[in-house]
Amino acid sequence: MNTLVKTLSFLSVILFSGNLAAQNFYKERVSRDNILTIGLGPSFAYLDNGGQYRDLNFEIKPAFSVALTRKLNPTFDLRSTLGIQGISSGGNPSTQIRDMWYEDFASFTAKGSAYYFDLVPSLNLIKFTNHMHRSLFNLYGGFGLGVMNVRTEQTKSFSPEEEPMKHQITTGYVPVRAGLSYRLGAYSDIAGEGTMMWTFTDNLDGNVGFNRYGDHLFQAQIVYRRYFVPKDNK
Repeated sequence: MNTLVKTLSFLSVILFSGNLAAQNFYKERVSRDNILTIGLGPSFAYLDNGGQYRDLNFEIKPAFSVALTRKLNPTFDLRSTLGIQGISSGGNPSTQIRDMWYEDFASFTAKGSAYYFDLVPSLNLIKFTNHMHRSLFNLYGGFGLGVMNVRTEQTKSFSPEEEPMKHQITTGYVPVRAGLSYRLGAYSDIAGEGTMMWTFTDNLDGNVGFNRYGDHLFQAQIVYRRYFVPKDNK
């Protein structure tokens, strides 16, 4: 009797384990084509009153982003990103430059935040059809279109007694984003990512035409990426 019970128990364990293995194998055949991304890192804004960029004399501010990515095929993804970046004027402009700004009634300082949303189709350098088959490292990148709302407080001098004036502007921009990802596990990656936001305006800072180019934003972030399946597909 004891031998029969042990035999039946052993067979039950084997059958149960085999069933679980079969279920897991079938489960992983369903590719996880959705990716949640969370990123954080330093950033800076290229502004007319932003500082002396060639001398690396400008302000560094934090940037945070969250994104959803949909895998379209083995090569291309479509990513939507929502984020916030701190922006600030900086540097130590000369008296001559200050006089020019004063004559143009341009802002000496501008501090605040940029809120942004963009859509970027991106290319994976190493193709993969299933999340379980992706390589240890991969390069990805692309460019798209976005909209940005920038809210700052600006002053027309460096006087500490001046009351800052609030300023708000909404503009479109072209995001250029690229990253290098490292596979942490079956469902997650970590990546180093750089983004340039080429805006359509030169008036984020209340100072127009002083620099050769318009006002643009730059970021470097460490991002965590998690592959998932929507609940209705589980």
